[in-house]
Amino acid sequence: MRYYSTRDKARLRACTLREAAFMGLAPDGGLFMPESIPQADLDKVEALAERSYADMAAYLAGLFFGEDISKDELDAMVRRIYDFPCPLQRLDERKWVIELTHGPTIAFKDFGARFMGGMLGLLRPDDGSLTVLTATSGDTGSAVAAGFFGVPGVRVVVLYPKGKVSDLQESQMTTLGGNIFPVCVEGDFDDCQKLVKDVFNDSAFRASHKITSANSINILRWIPQSFYYFYAWHLWKKATGAQAPDFVVPSGNYGNITAGMLALRMGLPVRRFIAASNANDVIPEFLRTSVYSPRRSVRTIANAMDVGAPSNYERMMYLFDGDFASLKKMTFGFSSDDAAIREGIREMYARYGYTADPHTAAGYNAAVSYDVDGILLSTAHPAKFKDVVSTCTGTAVGIPSQLLCAMSRERKFTVLQAGADMRERLLRML
Repeated sequence: MRYYSTRDKARLRACTLREAAFMGLAPDGGLFMPESIPQADLDKVEALAERSYADMAAYLAGLFFGEDISKDELDAMVRRIYDFPCPLQRLDERKWVIELTHGPTIAFKDFGARFMGGMLGLLRPDDGSLTVLTATSGDTGSAVAAGFFGVPGVRVVVLYPKGKVSDLQESQMTTLGGNIFPVCVEGDFDDCQKLVKDVFNDSAFRASHKITSANSINILRWIPQSFYYFYAWHLWKKATGAQAPDFVVPSGNYGNITAGMLALRMGLPVRRFIAASNANDVIPEFLRTSVYSPRRSVRTIANAMDVGAPSNYERMMYLFDGDFASLKKMTFGFSSDDAAIREGIREMYARYGYTADPHTAAGYNAAVSYDVDGILLSTAHPAKFKDVVSTCTGTAVGIPSQLLCAMSRERKFTVLQAGADMRERLLRML
């Protein structure tokens, strides 16, 4: 399989999987896409999903990566990383929740980050000197740190905004040590993401350094997120007998929902997508007006979605061939401010006895507004936001053992102070 930039309309520069994975961002600033989108055999998907998530994921991974990685190596890696459950929970006869929150860092980012860590372990550069640079608004950093911890030949630098991630998220990013190097940036997520993009746009630096990103801009982080849409569909179809669900997706950088759109292009039956944002409503606004207006992010209680310039906008348009009308027909947007998110947490607990984190509650608000018949993606465990959640529900939130372990260790990180020379100081760290 070859890969092309979203901006390379004439397909003038083909890249191998190794090249695309190690570059992360394409040289022209675009995002990599596969040269063709394979079609999944849905009967095979269902048969394998009935056995396990890992069985199904190994098949889907082979459609993309089977030409580059041996089947035995790919299967073994997938079975090693996907050793946790992915249950579907019923709220009522129309609304179901797929819980992507049972991995090592109890957030959906585990599905992509662990896959990418495993793949880079298989594709590692000959001299074993690859740096992974990533920005996070919350859950990406902890998932990447855990997914890449101890991977031979890979050094990970995680940028996160000072004071704008939860204590639990910071603990997960800053307590591993080893090949994980957290950097606390004075600014917001947009500052972190801009720094990453500036580094990747520095052709001279990239020519002399092997560096890639583990954000959803990276093809190895993004593609495996499409797999759990197939699994959710299988469980929902088995439970309801219906064929094409709505998918409600809490959205910040839009890697998650565009992975669902990739699954759609692979043949997954989908009725429509609902992009659920917080107050950072750039994409819902775009879907209403057809005008894309990125701007500075604002801080909210659903911090993993605090993104004002979502990178995956380019993939969203690419997957619909640049046709806004086709995108608009299939995709709808909804935004919730903090007050509405708190009310969503309260309502889910009072009505269904379901304890939701702020991101899942934002999705629930969208599901109610659009009267969905289908599946809401739960993207983070409520324990990561225990103060907000317990205040809304009136009950304490239990903390999973993996979080308790992270909280008990000493945090170690480097502070990158604000200033005009932030990029230069970051480059010296790399």
